Amino acid sequence: MTVINNIQYTKKLDSKFGQSAMDILLTEIESRREEFGHLSHVPRDVIDKMIDAGIFRATTPKMFGGDALPPMDFLKIIEDIAQRDGSAAWVAAFGSANIYVAALPVKTQAVIYATGPDQVYGGGLYPVQPAIRLENGWQVSGHWKFASGCKGADWLGVGIGGTPANGSGQSAGKPLTAVFPASEVEIVENWNVVGMQGTGSHDLRIEGKAVHDDWTFIRGSSATIDEPLYHYPSVCYQAQVHAAVNLGLARAALDLVASMSGSDKTLTGSPRLGDRAYYRIALGKAEAMFRSVRSFFYEAPNDAWADIQAGKPILDQQANLLRLSASHAAQVCSEVIKAAFHLAGTAAIFESNRMQWILRDSMVVTQHAFLSEATYDGAGAIFSGISPLTPYP
Repeated sequence: MTVINNIQYTKKLDSKFGQSAMDILLTEIESRREEFGHLSHVPRDVIDKMIDAGIFRATTPKMFGGDALPPMDFLKIIEDIAQRDGSAAWVAAFGSANIYVAALPVKTQAVIYATGPDQVYGGGLYPVQPAIRLENGWQVSGHWKFASGCKGADWLGVGIGGTPANGSGQSAGKPLTAVFPASEVEIVENWNVVGMQGTGSHDLRIEGKAVHDDWTFIRGSSATIDEPLYHYPSVCYQAQVHAAVNLGLARAALDLVASMSGSDKTLTGSPRLGDRAYYRIALGKAEAMFRSVRSFFYEAPNDAWADIQAGKPILDQQANLLRLSASHAAQVCSEVIKAAFHLAGTAAIFESNRMQWILRDSMVVTQHAFLSEATYDGAGAIFSGISPLTPYP
C-alpha cells in the first residue's frame, strides 16, 4: 500500500521486492528523469509501469472495468509524480483524458476498452484542420501540434473542422475531435524545447484517412456515460491535471532550497543560507504562498464533487472556480519556484542542479492555454455577471 498525499492507494505488489506498483513507478521516474529529457519522451516501459499503477484506468468508466476515481484523488497522484519529474507527471496527467473519450458513443467506447480498461489516449487538436464530409464520416488530412505523450498512446485524437452528425455544430469554440488507433497516425518527432523536454509533445500527421461519425466527438461535450465522474466538467478537469504538475514542482523546489540552508559554507565563504534573515523570510513567504494556493486548488474540486454526489449540476459559477483555482495554482506555483531558484543562488545555474530543470518545466506549464492569465479575465467577467469575451469556463 502506498500513501500519496494522505490517500491510501493500493495496487498489486511486485513479487520480488514487495513494493506496490506506485512505489516502483515513483522510484523509476526519480532515477530516470534525465533520460526522459534526452529521449524527448517517456519510454513505453515507463508507460507500462504507469499502467500497472492504475494511472490510465483512473478515468475509465466503471462499466468498462475502470476506476473512475474522484478528481481530487487523481490530482494528488499527479502532484506526487511531479515532485519526482514534471514531464512524467504531464504524461501521466493524460490518464484523465478518458473523460474526453466518454463523449463518444457507448458502442465506440466498448471497442476502445475491448482489450481492457488501461487505454492510453493522447492527441493534438490544433491547428484545427478542414475535413471532407463523407456519407457517414470524414476524410481527414492535416498536421497537428503538441501531442503530449503520443509515443506511448494507444489512441490519438485530432481536431477537425465540421459539424457533428447530430447537427449540433461546434459547441462554444470546442473542436470536433476524430479518434484513430495510434498506429494509423504518423508522429513527426520535433519536440525540441527548453522545458518539459520529456513529454514527447511531437506533431501528428494524417493523410487521407477516413473516420466514421461514431469515432468523433466535440471536446468538452457531455458524456454518454452516466457515472458521477462524467458529470464533472471535462475541460476544467484538464486544466486541473496540468496545474497539479506545478504544485508538485513547487513542492520539490521548496524542499530542495530548504535542504540547502545548512550548508557549511557558500562558494564565496559567506554565512550559510539558513543564517541569513532574507533567506528565512523569503522561504517562509514562499511556503505560505504555496500552501494557500494549494488549499484553494483542492477546495474547488472537493466542493464540485460533493455537489455531483448529491445529484446537483455544475453551473458556470462553480466551473469558474475550478478553472480559476487551476490557473491561479499554476501561476502562483511558478512564482514560488522562481523565488526558490533565486534563493538557491549560483548553485542553481548549473545543468546538474535540478532546480533549473524545475524552473524551466514550471514556466512551460503556465504557457498552456488552459492556464494562462486570460483565465483571470474570464473569471472576472463571470464574477461581474457579464459574458466572457472568449469561450469560458
